[in-house]
Amino acid sequence: MIHTLNNEQMKAALEFSTDGIYVVDRYGVTLFVNRAYEQISGFTRELLVGRHMQDLIEEGYINESVSLQVLQQKRKISLLQNINQTKEVIVTGNPVFDEQGNIQMIVTSVRDVTKLNAIQNELSKAKTFSQMQNYRFSFTTNQEENKFLFKSMSMKAIYEKIQQVASFPTSILLTGPSGVGKEVLANLIHHLSDRKDKPFIKVNCGAIPESLLESEFFGYDPGAFTGASREGKIGLLELANEGTIMLDEIGEMPVQLQVKLLRAIQEKSIRRIGGSASISLDIRIISATNQNISALIDQKKFREDLYYRISVIEIPIPSLAQRREDIELLVEHYFEYFCQKFKVQKEISHEAKKCLLEYDWPGNVRELKNVMESMVAAIPHEQIELYHLPNRIQYSIHKPMSNLKQRMEQIEKQIVREAILHHSSLRQTSKYLGIDHSTLIKKLKRWEQP
Repeated sequence: MIHTLNNEQMKAALEFSTDGIYVVDRYGVTLFVNRAYEQISGFTRELLVGRHMQDLIEEGYINESVSLQVLQQKRKISLLQNINQTKEVIVTGNPVFDEQGNIQMIVTSVRDVTKLNAIQNELSKAKTFSQMQNYRFSFTTNQEENKFLFKSMSMKAIYEKIQQVASFPTSILLTGPSGVGKEVLANLIHHLSDRKDKPFIKVNCGAIPESLLESEFFGYDPGAFTGASREGKIGLLELANEGTIMLDEIGEMPVQLQVKLLRAIQEKSIRRIGGSASISLDIRIISATNQNISALIDQKKFREDLYYRISVIEIPIPSLAQRREDIELLVEHYFEYFCQKFKVQKEISHEAKKCLLEYDWPGNVRELKNVMESMVAAIPHEQIELYHLPNRIQYSIHKPMSNLKQRMEQIEKQIVREAILHHSSLRQTSKYLGIDHSTLIKKLKRWEQP
């Protein structure tokens, strides 16, 4: 004897499905949803049953309906659907026909892939990180735009030194020309220390007006001076308590403030301006400068005793020209970073990249990063050619006369390439350009040679 399920038994069976089940009639009106669908979507069956799918779309419950598409096309359809703008699901609508071949209902299975997509995203990140490990040495902080990447042995030595000293509260002085990445290294030191979850305050000593420096550093009590806030002010040193403070461009700090900073370091405490209470201080100081501190000391512009306090460990950072092995790595990273950030696809021609790698980068990593951003954002071509590069970079590599010839050839290459893309054959291209077919062939062969 063959037994068949009645409607109630069928509904009970559907309740045990781990996939969401959504059933609509031939008109697109919701007949049934199971418990799994309620859990996936967050919508109750009372809210959905009896509602037309088009109404649910218009009210923002779903972004599109596979059921309506099945009704139109009369076949099984699968698509990726967004529910309530929070869940991503794969839905498969199956038409159920009656004996006359008309759609009687549509049964849709719904599978939540939100977590799966999140896992895939994490795997993608892991893959990217794995690819970065193909370089000899690399390290990244939490800031995507400020990666600490290197191949050179000099930067490897700096990285190993930072690993050694980061866990100690010792004061560190970072020296080197502008743009070499002193702030990135300060980030790295803090990140590797046991203070990484505590405040990290960065101060540009050359950017704060001298008249405000003391109140900014030490804070003040209410009514400490004319114009002072009624609530008083917490100083930067107090804000950084138990954490790290970076004193960038410390060579710009006035001598009078240097005296007070030295006292704070020695006594491990501060007093706010106008205050009498002593505030204990536990901070790690990372200083940075592009100036010659010894020369400033000779000129009486920097206190020698403060220098010894802030430079228990001094780390000189070489310019990019002194570690040329890192240039290609940084060019590739920042070019790809800005392509992804601006959602464009571009590439650098062999000639342009060769020029970038030969350039001395007097502005160091900061200049390189800015040039990569400009190339991606400001040049309306998919391929960056030599003549697209800033003049200072081109002129530093080539003599003016040869540079003019090369730039003219680059322009010619670009015109020819664009013409080829818009024509179905080289004969049509040569006709469009107004040159013989043989001439075009010769040019292309010459350009293919290294």
